[in-house]
Amino acid sequence: MMVRERLYIYDTTLRDGQQTQGVQFSKQDKLSIMSALDKLGVDYIEGGWPGANPTDDDFFSVVNELKFSKLSAFGMTKRTGFSVENDDILSAVVNAGTSTVCLVGKSNDFHVRNALNVSLEENLNNISASIQYLIGLGREAIFDAEHFFDGYKSNPEYALKTLEAAYSSGARWIVLCDTNGGTLPDEIFEIISAVIGKGIPRLKLGIHAHNDTGNAVANSLAALKAGVRHLQGTLNGLGERCGNADLVSLIPTLLLKEPFSKTLELSISKNELSLITHTSRLLDDLLNRIPSRGAPYVGASAFAHKGGLHASAVLKDPNTYEHIDPSLVGNKRVIPMSNQAGRSNLLSRLGDAGIKVQKNNPKLDEILKEIKSQEDKGFSFDLAQASFELLAHRILGSLPNYFEVKRYRVLMERRKNKYNEVVTLSEAMVALKINNKKVLSVSESLDAEGSDRGPVNALARAISKDIGPYQPYIDDIKLVDFKVRITSGGVGAVTRVLIDSEDSDGNRWSTVGVSANIIDASFQALLDALNWKLLKSNVEPI
Repeated sequence: MMVRERLYIYDTTLRDGQQTQGVQFSKQDKLSIMSALDKLGVDYIEGGWPGANPTDDDFFSVVNELKFSKLSAFGMTKRTGFSVENDDILSAVVNAGTSTVCLVGKSNDFHVRNALNVSLEENLNNISASIQYLIGLGREAIFDAEHFFDGYKSNPEYALKTLEAAYSSGARWIVLCDTNGGTLPDEIFEIISAVIGKGIPRLKLGIHAHNDTGNAVANSLAALKAGVRHLQGTLNGLGERCGNADLVSLIPTLLLKEPFSKTLELSISKNELSLITHTSRLLDDLLNRIPSRGAPYVGASAFAHKGGLHASAVLKDPNTYEHIDPSLVGNKRVIPMSNQAGRSNLLSRLGDAGIKVQKNNPKLDEILKEIKSQEDKGFSFDLAQASFELLAHRILGSLPNYFEVKRYRVLMERRKNKYNEVVTLSEAMVALKINNKKVLSVSESLDAEGSDRGPVNALARAISKDIGPYQPYIDDIKLVDFKVRITSGGVGAVTRVLIDSEDSDGNRWSTVGVSANIIDASFQALLDALNWKLLKSNVEPI
């Protein structure tokens, strides 16, 4: 029986991930992400660099005990001219009080001479003294060998000396960093094999890969095949420049794919693996980002089968076009509707929506015909499942008539205020007929600061301001994304608008509108959003 070796997962989203351009975590963001990582069960969570900024200082001062993970503080080896005791930068890291400390040090002679401006021997002494200091304090010491692979290629003898300095001083982990992200998988494997051959135990080695060639995940896997047993990365591949190795892709691969699933043991179980889609999307939500639909394992399209041939086969046996069961990673299969769809897609999608239709119902062909006709005009139902469901209900005669739009109007005004500044103001009016009664709503699009949020915002506010007895069912709807695409050019250009909506229960749905007028296309999508929410709330028409 094969004995599986323990692999340790080290998440650096809160520190390395925050180096992503445009990303700035608040203390509460960091606490939320830390909690999700702890539930997932990663071995280490790197909380940040104490002393580097007020947010990290505040974070380490309030963080509570973790249930599964170890909290690590990050810093750098002591500076030349300072003892380990009086280097204030190192002291700030130590004073964070974490049981694990990760220190970065140079392993590339070029960087030692030109970035640190110290001698090669001084750099080795700084590494040794810093690691010994941590060990003396009873801390678990991790050494991140920065620029290791580039350093090894230019001066392998010195690069190895930096590892030996950390190893002989008692470092628990020596992490080989592809800091510039330019090394390829075969090189990673060969260099790590050489390092192990020179006497650095593989069970003390780790990998930290950046994604500048798009190979961070592949490089990490190559390192594991070479024998390292410590893996660093970030959620969703966040990180400076092109990002870091994506743990959201790596963890399922390690748990579900051979040879890793048979040779490695992780702290994360297959039960906890089902949290990974939620964890990935939680991070995107905190960053106000739209999750990548094509992300491996967790993307909304990762198990979407658009072609009729594919859908038909998957419905007979999912193994035909799915490499794993989507539920293992907390995701789900999607059979979208489009002009490439056949009856298999349609029946599956109707079933998912809770719409029961007999296979021989002639309305099925009518629905398919209408979908293809509408997509020829610019609609996209594979991206707007809610609009598809409403279309199907409409043709099947099962769509309740909640209200009738009599007319709407949107006005935009551009003028100068009392400070002689040019400002805009959008105003919308919507007239509805509900149970033979006319309802008129008017709304402006000013936010709390008095800034104009645009005509679509005004229209959304007006239509959801007063729909009589249905109001309680739509009060919690918020628009979370608005996408516009011109589907044909010229003076007769057609505009497609996709709107993502969400309610207080976390339900999220997409609707589509198409028109030569962007406001009208938006209005169609907004109407579908309201009708779908009422339909799913099982509201009876008045």
